[in-house]
Amino acid sequence: MKDISVVISAFNEEENLARCLASVSWARERIVVDNESSDKTVEIAKKYRASVYTCKNNPMLNVNKNFGFDKATSPWIFNLDADEEVPEALASELSLLVPPNDVAGYWIPRKNIIFGKWIEHGLWWPDKQLRLFLRGQGKFPCKHVHEYIAVEGKTEELTQPFTHYNYTSISQYIRKMDTIYTNSNVENLTSSGYRFSWYDAIRFPVSDFVKIYFAQKGYKDGLHGLVLSMLQAFYSFVVFVKYWEAQGFRDVSLDGSQISGELHRGAREIEFWNLTRQVEQAKNPISAFYLRVKRKLTHAS
Repeated sequence: MKDISVVISAFNEEENLARCLASVSWARERIVVDNESSDKTVEIAKKYRASVYTCKNNPMLNVNKNFGFDKATSPWIFNLDADEEVPEALASELSLLVPPNDVAGYWIPRKNIIFGKWIEHGLWWPDKQLRLFLRGQGKFPCKHVHEYIAVEGKTEELTQPFTHYNYTSISQYIRKMDTIYTNSNVENLTSSGYRFSWYDAIRFPVSDFVKIYFAQKGYKDGLHGLVLSMLQAFYSFVVFVKYWEAQGFRDVSLDGSQISGELHRGAREIEFWNLTRQVEQAKNPISAFYLRVKRKLTHAS
């Protein structure tokens, strides 16, 4: 498959764009939608012979990506962000790909590099994204920030991943969480008819920590996995309090027993999943048996 247009929407991406464009030098066409950058983004795009279109920096990021899709002229479109790149292995898979007539799009695994390390568990792997699709048969719905390209037709999966140089600092994580992602999540809660419950101030973060660190085996990524799981738990807490703010900081009377009961509930859930992890890792059958008994008692308490 050689007839591919790579579409990149970028805002002040001088640190990443060259790497991204260099990785897709094989593409028939490279399109950069510049979102009113004030750095060298446009200069770099032109250096790598990309076609450059300028759009207003839209808070709904995917609007400008759709604009770029409309400018593409190749039969197939590959959507990339400026902090992503296509390794040689994926480029080779694409070059050998002969799609059947009924395939309109492909899901591709994404390899996330966070704080300098490939994160192999939790939310971040295999993190499949629909990025390759037939021109005219795919676009972003543009309803919220974290969304997939909607494709009209059958989709299949590729095996080789593309690389995402995700968060490089804690400050970057917090900034994006505060200014982009959590606000979008609050809008989603509002539109979904979510009913405010005070205990979600505890349940949201506990649930996300348990899901990512234990159920999705984030603990296998070491300290990176622990920190990211806790950051995502904090993310969920911020979503809750921003929703509370949107509701006018409504007052709810609470007593100590309610808080204690909810904290105890969260602690039991974490202990249950921690014992589950220990059972899975136990090499001695007798140790595994006693851990299962302890887990059962924890769940029943």
